[in-house]
Amino acid sequence: MSTLNLQMHLGRTVATTALAVALCAAMPAYAQDNDEGVDSSIIVVTAQRREENARDVPITLTTITSEALGQGDVQQLSDIAKLTPALRFDNQGGFAQPTIRGVGTAVSASGSGSNVGIYIDGFYAPNPLSADFQLLSVESVQVLKGPQGTLFGRNSTGGAILVTTSEPSSEMRAVAEVSYGSFNAQKYQAYVTGGSDTVAFDLAGLYRKGNGFVRNIVTGSKKDAAYDAWSIRAGVKVNLSDSASLLFRYTHADTEDPTSLVTNAYVDANGTALSTGAIVPGAVVATRPNQVSNTSPTLFDSKVDSYQLTGEFDLGFGTLTSYTQFRKESSTSFLDLDSSSAPIFDVDFFITDKIFTQELLLTSNGDGPLVWTLGAFYFSDKNRFERLNGYSGGVFAGLISRSQTDTKSAAAFADLTYAVSPSFFVTGGLRYSNDKVKNGGFFVGPLGQGLGLFPTQGFNPIPTISDNRLTPRVVLRYKPTEDSSVYASYTRGHKAAILNPNGFTTTPVNSEKITSYEVGYKYASRGLSFDVSAYYYDYTDLQVASYNGTQSIITNAADSRVYGLEGQLSYEVSDNFQFNLGAAYLDGKYENFLTSPEFLQCLVPACGLAFGTFPATTNDSSGFRMQRSPKFTGNMGMRYSTDLGGGRFALSGNLSYTSKIFFDTSQQFSQKGYELVSLRAEWTDPSEHFTLAIFGDNVTDSKYQNQVLAGQTGIQSTWGFPATIGGSIRIKY
Repeated sequence: MSTLNLQMHLGRTVATTALAVALCAAMPAYAQDNDEGVDSSIIVVTAQRREENARDVPITLTTITSEALGQGDVQQLSDIAKLTPALRFDNQGGFAQPTIRGVGTAVSASGSGSNVGIYIDGFYAPNPLSADFQLLSVESVQVLKGPQGTLFGRNSTGGAILVTTSEPSSEMRAVAEVSYGSFNAQKYQAYVTGGSDTVAFDLAGLYRKGNGFVRNIVTGSKKDAAYDAWSIRAGVKVNLSDSASLLFRYTHADTEDPTSLVTNAYVDANGTALSTGAIVPGAVVATRPNQVSNTSPTLFDSKVDSYQLTGEFDLGFGTLTSYTQFRKESSTSFLDLDSSSAPIFDVDFFITDKIFTQELLLTSNGDGPLVWTLGAFYFSDKNRFERLNGYSGGVFAGLISRSQTDTKSAAAFADLTYAVSPSFFVTGGLRYSNDKVKNGGFFVGPLGQGLGLFPTQGFNPIPTISDNRLTPRVVLRYKPTEDSSVYASYTRGHKAAILNPNGFTTTPVNSEKITSYEVGYKYASRGLSFDVSAYYYDYTDLQVASYNGTQSIITNAADSRVYGLEGQLSYEVSDNFQFNLGAAYLDGKYENFLTSPEFLQCLVPACGLAFGTFPATTNDSSGFRMQRSPKFTGNMGMRYSTDLGGGRFALSGNLSYTSKIFFDTSQQFSQKGYELVSLRAEWTDPSEHFTLAIFGDNVTDSKYQNQVLAGQTGIQSTWGFPATIGGSIRIKY
C-alpha cells in the first residue's frame, strides 16, 4: 500500500471512530483498584501451566477476557486475530492454520497438524479441520507467542492458544442471547449452571445460521455460502472431598459452513483472471469480492464429539491434575478447483480422526524459593482420508485415492523456577518427545492412475518413522520493582516429522526445528498494563507444500530467520473510560529456499492437453519474505460508559490493521494492507438482567482476500466479510 493510500485508509478509520465517540478492544485488562482495594490490572494467567500474574510470566502473551469476546466481532476462534498483534488465522481450504510471528504451515497432509498448539481447558485439539470452532461460553483466550517446546511441546513452534471455558458452579445462574444482522445472520446462545457444593452442572448451547455475502453470477443464487452451525457442551463437576474433584465434559459440534471453500479467481497485477476456465469459450469467471461463478455445489461439513475428564488432587506438597480426552471427528468437503462456470474438475473428500490424549501434570504448592512443574503426555491420532473423488463435466469420474496414518506421541517434561533472591529468578525446562507415525499408506484409484499420479493399484504401505527430540528452555528474570519484570529467554521447539501419503510417496518429511532468543519488559499497576519484547528466531527445515493436481508435494525445503518487536498497553483512565494499544513489527525471510513452489499458466501450443493450466514449477525464493508474515500488525481500542436512563450505557469498538502479506512462498499472490473496524453500543437496564446492543463489523467496508489457493486448474481466492450491522438482546439471571 502506498503512503498516500495508507493515510487515506487510516484517516477514514479515525474519522469513523471519532463519530462513534469511542473504540474498544480486547486487551488483557482495564483496571484500577476496585472497591475491595484489589488492583485489577493484575491478570492471572496459566501460560506456564500454573496460575501466575501475567507481569511475572516471561513469555509474550495476549489475554482476551470474556467481556472483550462479547463485544460483537468475535464469533469463532479465528476472530481473535483482530485483537492479537502478530497473529494470523489463515485457511488452506477447510484446514485452519494459525500463524504467530510468521511461524505457521500450509501443509494439509494426513496427520500433519499445525505449528500452533490449540488447547481447550487444558486439552490438546490437534485437528486443523475443526480448529476454527465457535466460542461457546468462553471465559478467556490466551495467545502465547514464541515456541512453547517445554510445557506444551507438540507442534508448538509458533506458540499456543489456550481457551478456557466456564466451569460448573453451585451458584445458580443463567444467560441467554439472541442476535440478528446483515445477510440473515442469526445467533442464539444460552448457558446455565447450578447445583450443590458436592455436585454442580452446566449446559451451554449455540446455534448460528446465515446466507453468507456472496452471489453466484451464473445461477443467481445468494446462498452459495450459506452456513448452519450448532454446538452444545454439558459438564458435571463432582467434589469428592476438599482436596479432590472430577470434572466431566461432553461437547458436540456440527458445522455446515462452506465459507472457506467458496472461491473466485485471483486477479494478477495485469488484470488477468487466473483460471483455466478463463480460456474456455463462453465460460464465466467471477473475480469481485462478493461474486462466485461455479456451477458445482460447495460443501464443508464438520462433526466433532469430544469427551473430557479432568481430575484435580491436592497432595499437600503439590497438585496433581489429570487430563483424559477422546475426540471423534469427521469432515466432508466438496469444491470446484477452477472457480469458473466451466465444469473442468471438482473434488470431494471425507476425512475421519479418532484422537486420544492423556496428560498428567504435577505442580508444586507452597511459597518456597523453588517452584516446579512435572508432566507426562500421550497422544494418539488415527487419521483416515477415506476417499478423494474426482468429478469432470459435472459428473462423478472416479476414485482418485485413499490414504491413512496413525500418529503417536509420548513426552515427559519438567520446568523449574528458583528464586536466587527476592528479585532474581532462574528458570530451566526440558521436554523429551518421541513422535511416531505408523500404519501409513495409500491406495490410488482408477482416476488417479488415469491422471498419471501413480502407476499401480493396491494398497501401498509406508514404513514407520520415529522422531526423538529434546527441547530445552532457559530464562533469567529480574524484578526491578514489585510492579515490573525484565526477562531474557532461550527456547527450542520442533514440529514433528510426518509422512505424506497424499503425495503417493514413501519418503518421510523431517521435523522442523526452531531456536528462539527473546528479551522483554512488563509492568502492571493501578490501571496501567504495559509490555514490550524483542526476539530472534533461527528456523530450519521448514515443511513446505505444493500441489500437482490433487497430489501433495511436501519437502523440507527452506531455512529462515525471523526477528521482530512487539508492544502492548492498556490503561483505565477512569471508571468510565479505558483504552488499549497493541503493535508488532515482523521481519521474516527465507535464508535458503531454492525450490519454492511457483505456478505459471501454460499458454503455448507445446503444452498440449495442459494448455491453460498452471503446472507447478520451482523458484529460488532465498531472501523473500515468509508467507503469511505481514511486516506490521496492530490494534487499538477504547470503551466509554456512563449512567443513562437508570441503567448503564457503553460505546466501544476495535481497530485492527495488517500490512501487505504474501499467501505463498514465491511472492506471486499477495494482499495489500487493510484495516478492520468494529463498533458497538449497548445499554443494560438498572436490574442488570437485560442488555440491548447494536453493532457493526468492518464498518469501513474493507475489501480484502483472506485466502489464496494455488492449483493446476486455477489460482483461487476467498474474501472477508464486507460491512455488516446487527443487534442483540441478552438476558441474565
